[in-house]
Amino acid sequence: MLKKIDHIGIAVHDLDETSKFYRDVLGMELQGVDEVKNQKVKVAFFKIGETNIELVMPTSEDSAVAKYLEKKGEGIHHICYATDDIEAEIQNMKAHGARMIDESPRLGAHGAKVAFIHPKSSKGVLTELSQKK
Repeated sequence: MLKKIDHIGIAVHDLDETSKFYRDVLGMELQGVDEVKNQKVKVAFFKIGETNIELVMPTSEDSAVAKYLEKKGEGIHHICYATDDIEAEIQNMKAHGARMIDESPRLGAHGAKVAFIHPKSSKGVLTELSQKK
């Protein structure tokens, strides 16, 4: 069962420069920065209420986020929902006809298990499922 919106991912070219806006202008507190090597990205999390804003910057020109930025530019990249049982959620999504990018969980930021639902299944919105470790 999905519990809440965990975070909203925003694709950016420059993590440090963009972080200044969220920290200095919006007054959000930086929760941490992490490199997710298997996804070829570096991320920064900012807490707002029970949700996070995740800034996502590619670390390689061949990463999915780099390709996204090239095609669509900076902006909202994905929405992530928290769950306590990601394997069950993946099976539930598939049982309801959702096309999964990840058929099984992979390692995400801060050691979470994550899986993505293809945007074609959710009317153009890249959707992430996340289970904290």
